[in-house]
Amino acid sequence: VQLQASGGGLVQPGGSLRLSCAASGFTLGAHAIGWFRQAPGKEREGVSCINRSDGTTTYADSVKGRFTISSDNAKKTVYLQMNRLKPEDTAVYFCAADSAASAIVAVDTTGDGMDYWGDGTLVTVSS
Repeated sequence: VQLQASGGGLVQPGGSLRLSCAASGFTLGAHAIGWFRQAPGKEREGVSCINRSDGTTTYADSVKGRFTISSDNAKKTVYLQMNRLKPEDTAVYFCAADSAASAIVAVDTTGDGMDYWGDGTLVTVSS
């Protein structure tokens, strides 16, 4: 499974961005896809995950109510809609996939157990 993240950029506080994670290769092996982020000098953290089969989602407490994850299985793409962005959301965002749907619980971890990782996309929230 290959993953390509895109959609990052510079946005003002309170603004919105939509990240995309396009999957290719043996995508049937990607039952769970998640977004993780790493800010400078900080440990990587989970943001949100989705079970591509039944649509179950999980979110980190810090983004609940502001971020929404969704999956377009026909396009093999997972999106992360980020609204009401804050400076503390500034980080490199990575998407990752796992063959186990139960991996959506990885949102509460650094994601080390995820099977596949894509390159990151930088999100900067600043005025």
